Amino acid sequence: MRNLSLASTSLLRIEDLDEFETVVGATFDVDNDSVVTVSEIPSDAETSFQVWRMHTDSPPKLVAKTTCTTSGKSLPFPSAQLISATFLPEARTVCVVSAGGDIATGLIDDETTVCELEIVGSVESGIECAEWSPDHDVLALVAGDGNILLMTKDYEIIYEAPLRTTEKGEDQAVNVGWGSKETQFHGTAGKGAAAASAEQAATAARGGSSPDDDGRARVSWRGDGAFFVVSSLDPHAVPPQTIEPHTHVRRVLRVYDRSGRLQNTSEPVPGLEQGLAWKPSGSVIVSSQRFGFLGGGQGLPSRHDVVFFERNGLRHGEFGLREYWVPKPDTKRQWSYRVKEFAWNADSTILAAWIERDDGDAVQLWTTGNWHWYLKQEISAPSPEDGSTPRFTAVAWHPEQPLRIVMTSPAHVDDYCFMWDTCTSTRGPPKDTGTVAVVDGAALLMTPFRLQVRPPPESSYKIVRPPPRIDPPIHVSQAPNADALICLFPNARVELWWLQTAKHVPRTPQDPDVAEPSLIWKGEVPGDLVARQALLWNSDDASEEWFIALLGIPEGGRHDVVSVTTWRGGEINEDYEVTMPSIGHGRIFFLDGCKLAWEGIDGQVTRVDFENEVATPLVTLPEYCPRIQSVARSSDSWVICGLSETGKLHVVSTNGTNATLSTGCTSFAAGAGFLVFTTTSHTVTCIPLAELLGYLESVEETPTLPNWDARRTERGARLVTVVPSTMSVILQAPRGNLETVHPRPMVLSVVKDDIEEGDYRKALLDCRRHRIDLNILYDHEPRGFMSRLWSFVDQIEEVDYINLFLTDIGKSPRPAKLTAEICDAVRAELEKKDVEKYINSILTTHMVKTPPDIEAGLALLLRLRETNPNLVEEAVKYIIFLADPDTLFDVALGMYDFSLALLIAQHSPKKDPREYLPFLKQLKEAGEVSRDGYRRFKIDDHLKRYKKALQGLHDAGPKVFEEALTYTDKHRLHHEALEIWAGKAESVQAILNLYGEYLFERREFKQAALAFVRASKPQRAIIAYEKAYAWQELFALVVKEGRSFDELLQMGQRVGEDLASRKRYSEAGRVLLDYAKNVEEAITAFAQGGDFPEADRQCALNSRMDLVETILYPEALEVRYQIGEDATELKEQLERQVERLKELKVKKATDPDGFYNPDGERSANLQDVDVMTDAGSTVAGTIFTRYTAAPSSGTKKSKVSSKNSKKRARKTGRKGTVEEEEYILLSIGKMPGRLEAIQGKFIITSFAGNATLIASHQEEGKELQRNLKELESKLRSTIDEVWPDEDEEEAPVPPAASGTGSLPPRQALPRKPEMTTPGAAITEWEVKLL
Repeated sequence: MRNLSLASTSLLRIEDLDEFETVVGATFDVDNDSVVTVSEIPSDAETSFQVWRMHTDSPPKLVAKTTCTTSGKSLPFPSAQLISATFLPEARTVCVVSAGGDIATGLIDDETTVCELEIVGSVESGIECAEWSPDHDVLALVAGDGNILLMTKDYEIIYEAPLRTTEKGEDQAVNVGWGSKETQFHGTAGKGAAAASAEQAATAARGGSSPDDDGRARVSWRGDGAFFVVSSLDPHAVPPQTIEPHTHVRRVLRVYDRSGRLQNTSEPVPGLEQGLAWKPSGSVIVSSQRFGFLGGGQGLPSRHDVVFFERNGLRHGEFGLREYWVPKPDTKRQWSYRVKEFAWNADSTILAAWIERDDGDAVQLWTTGNWHWYLKQEISAPSPEDGSTPRFTAVAWHPEQPLRIVMTSPAHVDDYCFMWDTCTSTRGPPKDTGTVAVVDGAALLMTPFRLQVRPPPESSYKIVRPPPRIDPPIHVSQAPNADALICLFPNARVELWWLQTAKHVPRTPQDPDVAEPSLIWKGEVPGDLVARQALLWNSDDASEEWFIALLGIPEGGRHDVVSVTTWRGGEINEDYEVTMPSIGHGRIFFLDGCKLAWEGIDGQVTRVDFENEVATPLVTLPEYCPRIQSVARSSDSWVICGLSETGKLHVVSTNGTNATLSTGCTSFAAGAGFLVFTTTSHTVTCIPLAELLGYLESVEETPTLPNWDARRTERGARLVTVVPSTMSVILQAPRGNLETVHPRPMVLSVVKDDIEEGDYRKALLDCRRHRIDLNILYDHEPRGFMSRLWSFVDQIEEVDYINLFLTDIGKSPRPAKLTAEICDAVRAELEKKDVEKYINSILTTHMVKTPPDIEAGLALLLRLRETNPNLVEEAVKYIIFLADPDTLFDVALGMYDFSLALLIAQHSPKKDPREYLPFLKQLKEAGEVSRDGYRRFKIDDHLKRYKKALQGLHDAGPKVFEEALTYTDKHRLHHEALEIWAGKAESVQAILNLYGEYLFERREFKQAALAFVRASKPQRAIIAYEKAYAWQELFALVVKEGRSFDELLQMGQRVGEDLASRKRYSEAGRVLLDYAKNVEEAITAFAQGGDFPEADRQCALNSRMDLVETILYPEALEVRYQIGEDATELKEQLERQVERLKELKVKKATDPDGFYNPDGERSANLQDVDVMTDAGSTVAGTIFTRYTAAPSSGTKKSKVSSKNSKKRARKTGRKGTVEEEEYILLSIGKMPGRLEAIQGKFIITSFAGNATLIASHQEEGKELQRNLKELESKLRSTIDEVWPDEDEEEAPVPPAASGTGSLPPRQALPRKPEMTTPGAAITEWEVKLL
């Protein structure tokens, strides 16, 4: 939906032309950015050609000339002699081909001298047409004798053959008509189609050339230079069966490859004309076809089509020209115009059609979209000074700049540059319409996207100019503060239109139309300005005063001029005029509101103060941006956004900051507080203007672009407009169809504004329409929402909308308590308003809680059941969709209301009457047989509410107490039963006895014994205490129960032996002494437990010193040997691990790759590393920083794998790796604790200084103490060696052999263990006397 707007014009006149000299051709020198034109002075024998080089900022210069033979053949051309003029960039030469057959070339780089072109070849029969291939390697031409010739860039003939031949070509296709109507059987319709096809074929066979055909051949190359097409008139004999058999000519297209081999010949097309152009992209070949004459196509005489052919010669669509003509039956020329030539631009988006009219020539520019052709621009030939008919002599597109075209007339060179522009309405909400105007010839296709989305070429309405005017406007724009539009035409003619767009979409015949446009004024703005851009605005919507701003260059001037004219009450006058600081190519736009600004070719933005006629520089863009817009206004500056021709989106602030938002932008627009742009990566990005302003303020400190919201879009889609009121962005795909998207940030912004204003209904509807979580209604302003909750309920009258809101509240991740508070507050407001109307919403407030308060919802239904049973029935149907029907049935049953449970079961799709009816009947009968407590017991037991069921049994009376005991034991409700039957001694004792047996079975003997004691079951308590080895409580209870002395001795012996077997030697000794009276076994128990002082004391106390030698001495030696073995084992392990650490240190220095990289993992700095597909996973550092660098970010999977790998390494300590070193260090770190444990054993033995020990034992003690001291010293020195001090640096290590990096200065070791210093309690283990 883009228009072609005029960006700049350069109307140059060659003043040094002779009297009969005319400009007849043009080509481009891309390297010098200049236009090379050719003029000629014809004569009867020779024709003189002169070559001129022209720059936009300097007068034309004559650079070359030559004289060629004049063709004697009369040709209906303004230039009868120049066939082709081409600049060859590789050789820096110009090639001139004349109709007389001469080919002249020469170097034209030296502008100080005039070069004489050399004639490098001649064709005696003359030349009808010629064209160079796109790569300038092959010249194809058609000679006057009907031969086709191909020449190299050195002008050597590589192919020559007759053009007109009966052969069809190597790739000629055979059309058998598959799929067409005439080949199918469709009854009478099929027969009619076959007859029509036969008639059309006969007509085509009789067809001839157009009366307007100039008779000359044409040649055109495909964009890649692989093929070229030749259009020529061929003699053709009409079949004898026709009414008037005769011989005539008709146009035929022949396609050749680069070597000259004929590939295809076109199908017969009656009325085909001479215009020919192959689309550079290669898809179609364009020509024109006349209708309504003898030998022409079937149709009205007013029909004139632009037709397309495929490479195989078959037709491929067409579109009609829109020329207005008056029949001239008395003249030789039937029509008042003809199509002279066609030309495609460089990127195949624009087709130029050169129209020769009786009153002057014109070039029409056509574009296509959605299979429709739009007439975007029409350029008329300038009027000559002698008053003759305005004519063009040549038309040429720039080979690299697709929107630049040059047209030559006899004395002028017109250089036009265009730009793509979208005419959109920029009014802000709530008056925005989103109207887009699309130029299509004499019509403007208008679509207000706020009301309708009509895919082009459709539109909501049209503004059509009446015939005979068919020329489209030069520029179209809409007022920023009014629903109005201005159209600019040549000669500063303007039209002002009042659109009067409707406020809503018409839905009934009584509603107004989408728009009712009316013409405000049309006329010519006074002055000599050659305008190319127009802007319109007024003071306010009710004002009849309009301001018209025109941008252009005065006749004979070079600088841009902004002219502001006022239209008031039907009168117009030129009020203000401001001259801009640089030459043309500028653009004007609105800054803020209706303030004018101008951008120059150098990117400088200037504010236009037309009232004071002053131009004030504001800011300079990094480069010229044809598409420019003021997108925001801060407190003291404007923010201007511009899109350059290279696709860079620049944003600058008038306070001096600037940034480049994208280097691959294709379109942008601003509206609704957002800047939206599309990119070549097929995304649309939406930036809040507030964030953009903040970024510009901090861009110097943080130049990195933030991660703004972006979404994928269709490939090649461009932005059409932004509609703030509908929160929509309109995109157009390359093929022309439209897509409406609603960017989430834009929608959220509008929703938040509505919430802040208290318009909850609009906010909720927008959220519902765009699938936004309704929690935003509360989360955006929690306090405001709760304080205005009454307003929310008043605005949202639809129960379904409230239910939707409450459902989202229940699904939110907020705390359950907060969710309950919100639901309770909403329920309170609903109950105040109307309980019966909002019954479903009230039920929803209960159901969305976590957990759902189903019982409260059902209680509400019970209250309403008496007053409105029908409402309750409908509410039951609704609540079944909110909760599981089985759960609802169980809750209703748990409320002991059978009627409500029955109602829920009846409406539940899961419940079978054959199941729930007998069940409910059984429950009712249970209440009749016993008390209500037993019925509640049955219900609660069914619902697995066991505590309530037990309460029901209690309420049922003493007769079911045995059943209660069984139920208590089954469901382990002993504590609950004790609470329920508290105060009833007999029942409590029975429950305690049951509880004790339960604990006894679980082998919780001590707890069971306590229960038996409280249940007055001492025998069971004694057994439980004995099994629990609680000997203090056991013997206390036995004594209290008055057991005999013999029983006490037996129990003491038995318990003492059990304690000794469990290595509770000290307790066993006490039991054996106190209750079993067995001194010998008690001394043995003390000795086995290492309590030698206590054993020695008991020997003396009981006068059994004989036991010292028989029991204590052997046990002491046994302990000494055990301590010695533990110390020896610790010493040997320490020596082995220290030796292994030395070996690992050598390997670390010689083979660091194998030491640190045991799994062969690749380093992040190795070459040829595949890119990881997980965007969240990165590898930092090298393989050598694995244990020294901080952990890097990675995927969850990689972190888990790394953690598991470290665990396995610590367990296995793989040999020769860093894991083994870490394992050994951890093992050494545990040795101080093991040594302290050994020393603790030593200090409690009799070797610690018992003076009664024999001498041999003392020697054993000395030796053991000495060994332990040596082990302690060795362990201290080893730890200091392995863990050096922090300020000590490790010796440098040579670089790795693999060359991947060097080792870090120090490996991260496990934490250094701390050994207790002498003087601490546990380390006072030495005996001074030993």
